[in-house]
Amino acid sequence: MRLPLIFSVAAVCAACSSSSDRVDVDRSSAIQMAVAEARPVSISAPSFGDLDPFDWTGRKPTSHPVHGIDVSRWQGEIDWAAARDSGVSFAYIKATEGGDVEDPMFMTNWIAAAVAGVPRGAYHYYYFCRSPEQQARWFFDHVPRDPSALPPVLDMEWNHQSRTCPVRPDGSEVRAQAKKFLDMLESHYGQRPVVYTTVDFYRDTGIGSLSGTEFWLRSVAGHPQEIYPGADWSFWQYTGTGRVPGISGPVDINVFNGSSASWARWRS
Repeated sequence: MRLPLIFSVAAVCAACSSSSDRVDVDRSSAIQMAVAEARPVSISAPSFGDLDPFDWTGRKPTSHPVHGIDVSRWQGEIDWAAARDSGVSFAYIKATEGGDVEDPMFMTNWIAAAVAGVPRGAYHYYYFCRSPEQQARWFFDHVPRDPSALPPVLDMEWNHQSRTCPVRPDGSEVRAQAKKFLDMLESHYGQRPVVYTTVDFYRDTGIGSLSGTEFWLRSVAGHPQEIYPGADWSFWQYTGTGRVPGISGPVDINVFNGSSASWARWRS
């Protein structure tokens, strides 16, 4: 039987409040207990609503059976059980940004998704005004080691119009910083992170040449095989204006590049 969501989150949070050296162990143990009581639900090829639907031609998002969401504070309070029951098979949750910003909803979403039985991972939004070492350590400070989690994600896209960080490095520098960050996270969590990026960033920086790296590609107006010719990818973000039960406003929706069976193997 699924744990009552509000009660479960509150109970698990009690184990997440410690600032001692054992915080990762406490969090992981509590989350593992909650996940063991959860009831995962799988729905093949869900079709979600969209506030600004695209008229897909060629291969459509619904041709992929495994769909998931990525969320941050801007989605507010999420009914994770409703999202799961509607066909959400995974979630990526924003944890950190740069070297000094944390998402205030991260731990709430991290625990609640686990309690609802939604496989989830954490992502970091990268800024080029902090070193990769600083940003990796900031991520470590906020995302516990959890063997049940999906691989972490490095979100790299242009943010050169930021008022605080207008830096736009060349491709070789971008790739060098990405590799350092990825290597540090892989050493810490035991999983090679996935890289999320956008069409212009992928084109401008050559980040797709990073070896041993899986990619999560944004394309809201065409299938990745059309927009990123020849690119290998594991996830595709196909809308930023999706409608998913359990979430009151728009949300990013994604697909996994593979069958339900290959998804089970990938996340194991």
